Amino acid sequence: MSCANTKEVNYLKKTKWITFGIATILVILYAFTTSVNFNPLYPDSAFFYCVVISVYFALWLIFHFGTLTFGKKAESGAAFNYVPNGGKFPKKMLLIVAIPWIVYFLVMIGSSVIFNSGAYRDQLGEPKVMEFSDDVQPVDVSQLPIVDKDLASKLADKKLGERPSLGSQAVLGEPTIQKVNGKLVWAVPLHHSGFFKWLTNMGGTPGYIVVSATNVNDVQYVDEHYIKYQPDSYFFDDLLRHVRFTNAPLSGITDYSFEIDDDGNPYWVMTTYHNTWGFNLPEATGIILVNATTGEAKQYAIDEIPEWVDRVQPEDFIINQIDNQGEYVHGIFNFANKDKFTSSDGHIIIYNDDRCYLFTGLTSVGSDESSIGFMMVDMVTKEVHKYALPGATEESAMRSAEGKVQHLNYQASFPIILNMDGKPTYFMPLKDNAGLIKQYAFVSVTDYSIVGVGETQAAAAKNYEQTLRGAGITNDLPADGENKNVTGTVERIGQEFDGELLSYKIILKEHPQSLFVVPSDLSQELALTQPGDTVEIEYADSASGIQQATAFDNRMFDQKQDTGTPQETPSASE
Repeated sequence: MSCANTKEVNYLKKTKWITFGIATILVILYAFTTSVNFNPLYPDSAFFYCVVISVYFALWLIFHFGTLTFGKKAESGAAFNYVPNGGKFPKKMLLIVAIPWIVYFLVMIGSSVIFNSGAYRDQLGEPKVMEFSDDVQPVDVSQLPIVDKDLASKLADKKLGERPSLGSQAVLGEPTIQKVNGKLVWAVPLHHSGFFKWLTNMGGTPGYIVVSATNVNDVQYVDEHYIKYQPDSYFFDDLLRHVRFTNAPLSGITDYSFEIDDDGNPYWVMTTYHNTWGFNLPEATGIILVNATTGEAKQYAIDEIPEWVDRVQPEDFIINQIDNQGEYVHGIFNFANKDKFTSSDGHIIIYNDDRCYLFTGLTSVGSDESSIGFMMVDMVTKEVHKYALPGATEESAMRSAEGKVQHLNYQASFPIILNMDGKPTYFMPLKDNAGLIKQYAFVSVTDYSIVGVGETQAAAAKNYEQTLRGAGITNDLPADGENKNVTGTVERIGQEFDGELLSYKIILKEHPQSLFVVPSDLSQELALTQPGDTVEIEYADSASGIQQATAFDNRMFDQKQDTGTPQETPSASE
């Protein structure tokens, strides 16, 4: 072989290796930028492998059927030049690329509900049928979560705006509701506002914002901890990329929620999952807990998760499983829609007995005005509670509350469901066009025409209870018909006039969770009662925390009358 031919052969081999090298670099860059899961048991990973095999097979075919040259060696003067050699197509080699794609599509088809509707129906598990009043804890009206996600973002943005220099460097992340040291709050991380801000602050964004879910005036900026690892960040500071290439290259990862522990340390809770039926029916298996400052990551199974972590189950997983249970209750050929149900148009995260739950209404297929019940799913264990409770859907309750104040054009937030005196009740803030809370509303689940509104939670609850009594549904007396008595020290006292009756509202130091409402005509001592006085109140017990007094006595006046002041004795001259 001549020297010229040897150089040509070496050049063609070099061209081939360069081409395959470029393809390999592109594949690596794609895997890096997308943080691809390398486990082929997941559909996106399987598709990735099929595409990579196809790309390399296509390149092999190019060089098998001809020669590719580029640069100065291209005879045509073009950047690339390809000369076919008339080779025969190797049919056996086609299997290399065909088999992965055949397997991929077979698994996709086999994973569909057509072949196992029972797996779709049963994934959620058998729910426990519960009595609403027994299972859902009564709430303190003063501790109702009035701040929703949108308002939490607005309040956090306002707090961020108080630091102009910081506002140009960071933007707000996704708020997450959680309980921290017994307090219900929204935690909002700060993210880099762009690549150059990240480049100049590679140590992370300075802290996070905590917004109380029960008090719009309680917003705190915490700058003690830096948030270095963030979703959609850059290079290895990107949360998913950091975890994928250092901790979990073969795990399914989804649903990143920002949580803070009881000491205020910021973490990312990332759910791990696997598919239980081919490429479908994802099921949470645990979490990867990532320190947002240091990047330290640790994987936990569901039964090993730290107590302060509130959520493991992704909300979309739970809603899909509820809908599948309702859709395939009698298989896929239930054309009459017998016993079918679906989840409401919305859902909400609630806390009951310090546990985090997803709460959603259930509606019969074909019905859009009434609910057949509710489901409450534990967001850690996925334990399912079901309540057979016909009533109004959340959407109907929202429209009813808005109708009560239609002249003000307020809009209702998505409601939460409460136990008010053993009766299921929707509660929702009413907001103006700027998204600020103006009033509150309580709506009966069983009869959404019963609505109570007010400018405070307590006033709305009082109006709601009055409406219930007017409808003959309830009174505030205990079940045995006897009132209760309490003696305590007045912590706060104030007046309220509703246009007809003057009432005094009292909070006792020994019973801070109860608000005692005392009509002025019960006792003349009310007008003279001050903080620090010892009083005795007889009241009709109410689980709402607002207690309607039926008798009142200021013991301080009793003591003065008992001890008295010495009367003057007439002198002898008189």
